[in-house]
This record gives sequence, structure tokens and C-alpha cells, in this order.
Amino acid sequence: MRTHIPETGWVPVVANGVTHAVFDEGEGPLVLLIHGFPDTAHTWDEVAPALVAEGFRVVRPFGRGIAPSEIPSGNAFHVRDLAADVVALIEALGEETAIVVGHDWGAAAVWGAGHIAPERISKLVVVGIPYPPAVRPTLSKLWGARHFLANKLPWATRRFRKNDFAEVRRMYERWSPGFAWPDSEFESAKNAYAHPGCASAAIGYYRRLGLWPFKGKVSCNAFVIGGQSDGVVSAADFERSARFVDGNCRVEMLPGGHFLHREHPQPFIDTLLDCLRD
Repeated sequence: MRTHIPETGWVPVVANGVTHAVFDEGEGPLVLLIHGFPDTAHTWDEVAPALVAEGFRVVRPFGRGIAPSEIPSGNAFHVRDLAADVVALIEALGEETAIVVGHDWGAAAVWGAGHIAPERISKLVVVGIPYPPAVRPTLSKLWGARHFLANKLPWATRRFRKNDFAEVRRMYERWSPGFAWPDSEFESAKNAYAHPGCASAAIGYYRRLGLWPFKGKVSCNAFVIGGQSDGVVSAADFERSARFVDGNCRVEMLPGGHFLHREHPQPFIDTLLDCLRD
């Protein structure tokens, strides 16, 4: 059994009825960096300092249910809950608007926030996930994303925890093929999921997953960043995202797979800063 190592350096922020643990750094326009699965706020460890150095206030929350953030009651892990968290965090942090950047489940949350409160989002940036209805299913994509179904099964949490969370590595290698991941990349996630109830909460994101709940187009400008060697979704899926945006939508394909911001951080940081300065 893994020994959970408590996080340090975070501050609590209550938003949308949940106490979120956040890293809050720098001064300037607010940039929210929202992580995905199987991941934590540490996914942005190389990105955040670069943004702070450029004059931004950078806030990295741990997602609801992901230790040390609070596990909400009532299985409240629907994508609508995640989108509402993004909007509520902007207000709870004392800002009118924010630049929001989301990866994986964080991207889904950011897309949703663009529907429910576009007036609060000065720039919307999504990483690694096209607008969900833009993805055209194929057999290879369904096989690559098979964890979406597997994580709905009754024994999914037990399977996820097995062998010191070996599934974390398997998912990274499937979605970012060809990259030699060092073991150290997975320690923050494993430590978070070892916290009581956290693994079940993370799997709860998938158990609450259904059809995309938002209708119409996202009513704010969007910047979509995809990995050229993503193991599941294609460049065409990312390009089709523009059809679902009522505003400017810039799409950039960069080196790397699904976790491109961690595989090749400098090209990602350069591209993101170019977007934020635009």
C-alpha cells in the first residue's frame, strides 16, 4: 500500500460548494490552469513559472475530489459540475474574468465554462481534447479510449489502485506513444490517489460521464492545442473544433502526444505565451 504524502504550499479556496486546494502564484491577469486525469495540479509545474515570469497570476487547482481538494458529496462529478467549478473559482479568487487553460478533463471543464459563462472568460485555451462532439469515432479511437467504458465498471476503482496504480503509466503510454516517461512523472498522481476516497472520486468522473450536455456553440474566442502524435484523437478532430466556436478559434498542433505540455514543455510554453500576448 502506498503511503500518502501530504501536499504542501497550497491554499484553500471555496468555490461551487467545494473546498479546492490551489497553488496561487504571481501577480497580474488571472490564468487558471485546470488539470485532467490521471493527473494533478503538478502537471503544470514547468508551465506555471514561465507564466508568472511574464506577469500573470497563475492559479493551479486540484480538481474536485483530487487530494488535497475536498471530495464532494452526492457523486457530484458531472462535467457540468466541473464547468461550474471553473466559473466559481474566477469569482472566489476575486476576479471578474480570467484566462482559462484546461487539459484532458480540464479541457472538458473549460469547454463547458465557455458555454455557461463566456463573459467571465477572456481567453479559452484547451489542451489535448478537441471539442467533444467534434471527435468522429473510429474503431481505433474507441479502442484507444477504452478506459471511458472500463472506468464505469463496478471494479474500476480496485483495478485502478492495483499494483501501485500501474494503470497511470499505461494510460500515459497509450495516449502519448513513443515518449520515455520517467517514474518520477507519476509520483504526484499516485500520492494523490492514495489518499482515502480519492481514487474512487477520480473514477467517479467517468461514472458520471454521458452525452455532451451543452448545446449550441461556445460564445468566446478559443485556442486549441493538440499533440501531433496523440495516441487517440486526430488532427482533423482538433480542426473540427472551430465549427463549435462562435468566435475566433485558432488550432495549433505541437510535438508530443496527449500530454504534450509535459513531453515537450518549451514549445508548448512558447505557443501558449504567444496566444496570451495576442
